[in-house]
Amino acid sequence: MAGTSISAKTVVIADDTAFVRDRFQSALETAGHKAIPVQSAAELLTRVRADLSRIDLLVLDLRLPNAAGVDLVRSIRKLDDGRLPILIFSGTIASAAEVRDLAALGIAGYVNEYSAPQHILPSLAPHLFPDSFNRRSSPRVVLGIPVQYRFGNTIAAALALNLSHGGIAIRTTSPLDAGAKIKVRFRMPGSTRDIDAEGRVSWSDRRVGMGVQFEQVEAASQVLIDSFVDAHFFSNRKA
Repeated sequence: MAGTSISAKTVVIADDTAFVRDRFQSALETAGHKAIPVQSAAELLTRVRADLSRIDLLVLDLRLPNAAGVDLVRSIRKLDDGRLPILIFSGTIASAAEVRDLAALGIAGYVNEYSAPQHILPSLAPHLFPDSFNRRSSPRVVLGIPVQYRFGNTIAAALALNLSHGGIAIRTTSPLDAGAKIKVRFRMPGSTRDIDAEGRVSWSDRRVGMGVQFEQVEAASQVLIDSFVDAHFFSNRKA
């Protein structure tokens, strides 16, 4: 059993599906963090009012019972004055309009509620320990969405770590060597189309994963990437 430490964090997991709550709670507690599962909007708002100063991160299902989607985030922002980092379960996004509204509310990013257990902590870590994740010189938005990548005849699936105007970082324990040519496919929250890009591996680290620098992206897809990164990066900087 993991022991507690000064780096232990408190995370609220708000989802009405026990399967999702239990998996995220197990991953967090195994790593020595405190997980607080809630399953309704009323329970969530009560918890935020009572324990705001002790909560380090909120992971949120927008479709909680008796919750009106983005309005639930607005209610939270009235309580926390924009200070609480909020991740949205990507599968609960209903439209691109919601993505824009959430960006204006300064949410921290998105995470796949069906992530494999070994991927849950890596997806949350940039938000639990932001000082350990360098944004480098260009905007990078943490985005825990599924990514499919192809190298030669090999096709693999993983989770994104972050997205920038010119590339995507991928969480994998078997990264390709720097310089390798690669094709990637992913879909951003709120979108109904896949983004296909070709690029090369710009960095590789077996402890983290690999970064892919885009070399060929359709113009329409680049516009989607640019708009998403700008909206989320700059809204988060102001929060």
